[in-house]
Amino acid sequence: MTAAERDRAYPCDDLPREPGYRLLRGVDVAAPPDVVYRWVSQLRAAPYSYDWIDNGGRRSPRRPLPWCWDLQVGQVVAKVFTIASFVPDEHLTLRVAPGVGTRAFGDIALSYVVVPVGPTRSRLLGVVRGGAPAGRPLARRFLTARDRLLAWGDLVMMRKQLRTFAALAEAEHARRADAQSSR
Repeated sequence: MTAAERDRAYPCDDLPREPGYRLLRGVDVAAPPDVVYRWVSQLRAAPYSYDWIDNGGRRSPRRPLPWCWDLQVGQVVAKVFTIASFVPDEHLTLRVAPGVGTRAFGDIALSYVVVPVGPTRSRLLGVVRGGAPAGRPLARRFLTARDRLLAWGDLVMMRKQLRTFAALAEAEHARRADAQSSR
């Protein structure tokens, strides 16, 4: 992540009731924002990280699923999140669903942000904002053990997820370019 990316405000920043930690990841993608964003919206279908861990061993789809692109606030994503907000081709922001999700993970919000870097290149940023436990002043200053585990898990899982989206978007963009050049 660049300094400008770290300093920027993201849609997930204000969602936890008591903002605590913020984790950021980013990858370069050789595809335009609309192609990248369509792949990010496929989170409705599958998690796109390590499928053997978080998708019951089923492989996340490797072809576009147009029904995933019909986003609405409140839709369930990856079983434990709901869509908090979105702007097509710009960001998809999720929040841990109340109940089981918040009991297991706490108050967490994520933004997947697609930033154009030219006509055929993008940056795909993943931002995780975790909430500090309410009523625990020291816990607001220091990450809890659960937060540390989530941070390390995020490092591994979201990195894989962002790289998978980048590879799928790049492959789709290359196929489209080949098809257009052969006309």
